[in-house]
Amino acid sequence: MPPTIDPVHTSAAHPRSTTVVIIGAGIIGLTAALTLAERNIPVVVLEKGRIAGEQSSRNLGWVRKTNRHAHDMPLALAADQLWAGMPERVGADVGYRQAGIMFISRNETQMGLHESWLKSVGGLNLDSRLLSGKEIAQLVPGGRANWAGGIYTPSDARAEPTLASSAIARAAIAKGAVIVENCAVRTLVTAAGRVSGVVTEHGEISCDQVLLAGGLWSRKFLGNLKINLPTLPLTCSVLRTEPMEGPTDIAVGAPDFSFRKHKDGGFIITQRGALDAFLTLDHLLLGKRYLPQLRTQRDILRISFGKHFFKDLALARRWNATEVTPFERVRIQDPQANPALNDEAMRNLKAAWPEFEQARIASAWAGTIDVTPDSNPVIGAVPNIPGLTLATGFSGHGFGTSPAAGQLAADLVSQHPPLIDPSPYRFERFA
Repeated sequence: MPPTIDPVHTSAAHPRSTTVVIIGAGIIGLTAALTLAERNIPVVVLEKGRIAGEQSSRNLGWVRKTNRHAHDMPLALAADQLWAGMPERVGADVGYRQAGIMFISRNETQMGLHESWLKSVGGLNLDSRLLSGKEIAQLVPGGRANWAGGIYTPSDARAEPTLASSAIARAAIAKGAVIVENCAVRTLVTAAGRVSGVVTEHGEISCDQVLLAGGLWSRKFLGNLKINLPTLPLTCSVLRTEPMEGPTDIAVGAPDFSFRKHKDGGFIITQRGALDAFLTLDHLLLGKRYLPQLRTQRDILRISFGKHFFKDLALARRWNATEVTPFERVRIQDPQANPALNDEAMRNLKAAWPEFEQARIASAWAGTIDVTPDSNPVIGAVPNIPGLTLATGFSGHGFGTSPAAGQLAADLVSQHPPLIDPSPYRFERFA
């Protein structure tokens, strides 16, 4: 069962025109819409399925600076401040709690990675600090593993994916944004060499700017326009326990499990050391671009070939504006959780903290992540299609940085001074 999303009353009408069309009502598209609506810029968000139906409601909810690349830190720091102010901004609980995030290591090699990262961000005055095994036992009591050490950032936080997107959507609607669910965008309309609108399954909408925030589906949408966005899918399996006592409110990431407190008193748990890589045609087309990642992360990929390849192959890669698209054939990507990975996570966690022996599983789900070759998103214009801006390819980091990423995308679309320097996220880096 996928997570239950807090419901939102969206529009049943199909607008004829607006200033900005946003494709995708995941949390990035919604934060961009909220920012534009706050600036009194007319905006319509079009979602092929339902708000936050895919990875925006299925992620772990971590809001972290720890272990982000130095060039990605301005976005993470801006997101920190925006998350802290989000409950007041949207007038609702988004589950935001600044309880800290800790990554722990089994050996000195893993500790060396934390030490190197801390040095790389040494000039940013973060509150991150290295921990000894004894300090881990004090902060997360009741364990029986001998940890080599870890790294801890008390100012890192969490929020609830099933609450946040809905609260942001309602706030955007209250400020004038229009959100239409079950309305797939088939293609763009151009005039005089620039974007002039979109064609949806229900008709055309004229606009001045389009922001593509389609997550996993952005590659297919752009491919139909003969634009190559390099992203590949990976699938993460997750489980949630029933309410229980736990060792800490700190979110903890070990090499082969992670856990964090859920709003209802249970825990969100995953096998942090394993992701399913279901091979598709895109893996064959793009594989060479991912070789550096494969060399360093091969051990965490559970690569398999089977039904996913043929299901993906059956979806069209080219279509015209009058044809049914892949976005109408698959309204919500809903992969099945991998019970073997979830069982691994629970075994590894119970071995480290016996308190989890009492855990009872309430639900399990999976979500598909769109990963770029450098694991950084694309936030910026498409040079050869004036009026088209991307905010996609977040590689599993989208929820945590979403308030800043959405605002940055809105800045670029509306020619507002950007929240941060957008150059690390330019589409042209993949040329």
